[in-house]
Amino acid sequence: MDLYQRLGIQRGASEAEIKKAYRSLAKQLHPDRNKDNPKANERFAAITSAYDLLSDKDKRARYDRGEIDEDGNPKMPFGFGGGGARGGAGDGRPNFEDAATADLGDIFEGLFGRTGGGFGGPRRPQAAPPQKGADIGYRLAVPFVDAATLKDQRVTLSGARTINLKLPTGVEDGTKIRLAGQGERGPVGAGDAIVTVSIAPHRFFKRDGDDIRLDLPLTLDEAVLGGKVCAPTVDGAVMLTVTPGATSGKVMRLKGKGFTRRDGTRGDALVTLMIDVPADNAELAQFLAGWKGGGNPRAGLGV
Repeated sequence: MDLYQRLGIQRGASEAEIKKAYRSLAKQLHPDRNKDNPKANERFAAITSAYDLLSDKDKRARYDRGEIDEDGNPKMPFGFGGGGARGGAGDGRPNFEDAATADLGDIFEGLFGRTGGGFGGPRRPQAAPPQKGADIGYRLAVPFVDAATLKDQRVTLSGARTINLKLPTGVEDGTKIRLAGQGERGPVGAGDAIVTVSIAPHRFFKRDGDDIRLDLPLTLDEAVLGGKVCAPTVDGAVMLTVTPGATSGKVMRLKGKGFTRRDGTRGDALVTLMIDVPADNAELAQFLAGWKGGGNPRAGLGV
């Protein structure tokens, strides 16, 4: 059978007709679908060899003029078959060395997908896409008052880069702040810096949710007589009005003197009054020795 007969087409067929005929036959005869059919494998090799030659314009023209045979070897005078250097000359095997590799690849991707194995062997795995640089972690110790008032912090990053860091609303111990593009450099951009906030304890302020608690000492006369006393807050000192007869444990609320919440509002400062009775004060001891106006503050406890 000549090459046209192998593909079931007429001489003079167009390139599209040749390709269509080959695709149809290859789909039926491919070795992956005919593992137990040696004849189908032989037919597949024959149509592949035919397509290889007829899809090459120059080789097809030489074949049509009778210059080369079905294996692509030059025809010798007096009927001698060529013994060309390429494999397959005169031994009945298809010659794949000059196969239209790109064209065949397109055909088999369309027929059998991009799976491994099959004609041409497994595909090489694609290289991983370029990645950004790695993230870098930092731990930032923030003073208690700075955290409560959201004061900007100076942060030194790798490479001695120093930046101003704005603390977010709702900041608390363990809050993570991502700084885009401040990590290690990579092929498609730098990674990020991840700053973990650690709020330092304070010597007299205590955090209670979004509120701040403070124990405020009072002298005995301030508690008895009342008046204005100075009290610290994270925003600075304020004057607090103590009513006469104040007792230890009384809590006074200063609005908006706590931590900033996520919604931008602030908690309060909760000031607990603590009366400080002086020790070894002879004058106070003498006065109280003859004073009988204290009553029984434990009467409510049944004692």
